[in-house]
Amino acid sequence: MRNNRTIVYVIGFLFSIPIALTSYINSSFLENYISEYYIGIIYAFASIITIWGLFKMPKILTRLGNRLAALVFSLVIFASLIILSIGKNGALAISAFILYFVASNFILASLDIFVEDFSKNSAIGKFRGIYLMILNSAWVIAQIISGSIIAKSSFQGIYLFSAIFMFLVSFIFIFYLREFKDPQYIKVPILKTLKVFIKNKNISKIYLINFLLKFFFVWMVIYTPIYLHEYLKFGWEQIGIIFTIMLIPFVLVDFPLGKLSDKIGEKKVLIYGFLISAFSVLIIPFIKKPEVILWAAVLFTTRIGAASIEIMSESYFFKEIKEENIGTLSFFRNTYPLAYIIAPLTAIPILLFVPSFKYIFFVLGAVMLLGLLITLRLKDIK
Repeated sequence: MRNNRTIVYVIGFLFSIPIALTSYINSSFLENYISEYYIGIIYAFASIITIWGLFKMPKILTRLGNRLAALVFSLVIFASLIILSIGKNGALAISAFILYFVASNFILASLDIFVEDFSKNSAIGKFRGIYLMILNSAWVIAQIISGSIIAKSSFQGIYLFSAIFMFLVSFIFIFYLREFKDPQYIKVPILKTLKVFIKNKNISKIYLINFLLKFFFVWMVIYTPIYLHEYLKFGWEQIGIIFTIMLIPFVLVDFPLGKLSDKIGEKKVLIYGFLISAFSVLIIPFIKKPEVILWAAVLFTTRIGAASIEIMSESYFFKEIKEENIGTLSFFRNTYPLAYIIAPLTAIPILLFVPSFKYIFFVLGAVMLLGLLITLRLKDIK
């Protein structure tokens, strides 16, 4: 069990490197083929496919098993990244991006099952905290090196470098975790899963909280790089420094807050998380100077709040379900692709009618305040 835990942590780290390297450049890369105002449509289409696929996940896992399914998806990501590294044909590049996006969400859900397996009957908050800390440390490392790679070889270099890590992930799935025993995955119809979320007020509230957090991430991932690079004229190496500092809170707070949640519950930390995120985001439109330290500090503060929300929502949810409840887990994991549908579709009319790009951050601040209101009505568990 301990060996499996280490392997899953290693996979999570290696998998997070390419995700982190590409997440903040994908929107700028897609700008080569489509207007910035309509990039959201690509994300929305990929997300619709992802949500449909996640509902089919119990059937896929029952047929293939979690390890083999994860191997297949990791190979799909590897091939997609190779195609993106070529990046000459627009239709092919966009298709590869969609495959990459869909398969990445499947891997995340697959890793959840592995983590849930070795953390059952244990301090869930603690193990979730360690897992997220490892994943997020990969994000910090990735931002340190991303700027210099882009400066030397453009976006294609990032995708090619990312493919190396996915090759390693595939290699590990081939030779390790063979002794993992799949649970009897419970196939629950979509309508029945929806009823579970509707009837269980705690699960439905934490689902909404997790969705709003993912909305925050999506909004930031798509529009912050565009704002910093196109409007404030930061170079990619400067943006890499800013994002490296910005992501440090995810490494610092996940583990200690995860342990804390096992003792005091999640509600109090969630409240502070939304307060910090909301008010720090609302400050962004008022910052006019393109200074690296200033922007790093503000975005660092937004992520203190976001990191707190992330570990608390994860801990709360996984205290409520079991690993075999794959329908419930898949539905919970659709918050990310769902956010990739709703966030861009919300942003498109705003970008078309507001006088300045910066006003989109006022909208995001309001969204985080909505999360605070939902959290205040959440019943705490320990």
